[in-house]
Amino acid sequence: MNIIYDDEIEIKKDMLDILKKAAEICALREKLNPEVCEVSMSVVDEDTIRELNANYRDKDSVTDVLSFPQFDDFENMVQQNEICLGDVIICNSIAIKQAEEYGHSYKREFVYLFVHSMLHLLGYDHMEEEGKAVMRRLEEETMEQLGLVR
Repeated sequence: MNIIYDDEIEIKKDMLDILKKAAEICALREKLNPEVCEVSMSVVDEDTIRELNANYRDKDSVTDVLSFPQFDDFENMVQQNEICLGDVIICNSIAIKQAEEYGHSYKREFVYLFVHSMLHLLGYDHMEEEGKAVMRRLEEETMEQLGLVR
């Protein structure tokens, strides 16, 4: 899995390794070959994520993570030779705040937000209760495989 990132916050190698492993787990679950998959990731501040949220979702508020899938239809995605799954945008300061609020590590929170976003890139959503339950289960299974449980 290739993660392309362009940000002003340095991502340490151990964190990048965990994110790649998380992305691979998510891709393999969907029967995608991680060797041909790519994700773009940005780590931004609150002003930037608020602006993106307002521009693309008509919500003028700060959020923790945004996902911009490359494909609307999963069937089209699996037929590609090289698969750019889409973009993940994480607000670093919100990840820090939520880690403190939920009483776990920054690493766990950041990876959780990334996994949540990966699931959106792969076509999952939490608009309905059933979808929310499925996403939560997949998030927790992935976090458990990574050894980042609550």
